[in-house]
Amino acid sequence: MGCIITAQLPVIVSQTGPVRTLTMNRPQRRNALDAHLVEALDMELTAAEADPHTRAVILAGSGRSFCAGADLQYFLGLHAELGSPITFLRRVSALVTRFETSPLPIVAALHGHAVAGGLELALGADIVVAADTTLIGDGHIRNNLLPAAGSSVRLPRKVGDAMARWLALTGALVTPDQLAATGWIHAVVTPNDLTAAAHKVAAELAQHNGPAQSRFKALLFDLTTMDPQQGLAEELDVFDAHWASNDVPASLNAFLARKTATPAPTSTNSGQQ
Repeated sequence: MGCIITAQLPVIVSQTGPVRTLTMNRPQRRNALDAHLVEALDMELTAAEADPHTRAVILAGSGRSFCAGADLQYFLGLHAELGSPITFLRRVSALVTRFETSPLPIVAALHGHAVAGGLELALGADIVVAADTTLIGDGHIRNNLLPAAGSSVRLPRKVGDAMARWLALTGALVTPDQLAATGWIHAVVTPNDLTAAAHKVAAELAQHNGPAQSRFKALLFDLTTMDPQQGLAEELDVFDAHWASNDVPASLNAFLARKTATPAPTSTNSGQQ
């Protein structure tokens, strides 16, 4: 099968043989997550799972970054309207869990920034390939936030407890090389080689696609986690309580004001969660 490309904002979908690529397409916001992007990703994952010709999925980002997190301005709008973004975050958490439990193998192709919600999307993938210039981290506490899409549950499991605590409690952004020893990142490549590397990995996974692979993936989720659904629910509850009892919107407004006054360097965080 040749390469068929269809643009469907806010996600670009492309198909090359048995590999389908879902590219987040909010480049002007570094693919910051809002309701439209989350809904589109959920819809496109459903479509991929329903297509008998698709045997592996690549999750990627357009523009300068994979995903720099949730859109903080969107957060503040939800706060003004509803008092909290928790309903939206339940949808994000459910989406990441869908990637983790999908019968299809998922490859995350990271570049630019994979921070906060972007990191959480990557943690839901089966295999991660990263450009060597990518900045990766949890980053939530930098903006007086807590994770709500699985970081506290998945990060220790994927990168080990010590590294997870460092990333969580400092908000530090690190390069893929600094995470290579954890085994979480399958390959670190140059930015120019990222697309080819992701497709090579996805194609190999696609060769082994079938009931055994899907059931093995389900076993890995079930047997390497201890009641993950309870942990994910607890994370959301703690986020909601923190949002209500701390003036998080004030912290976000202050951050956005500083960003507007002094544009951030491209190698630091981008203004999303």
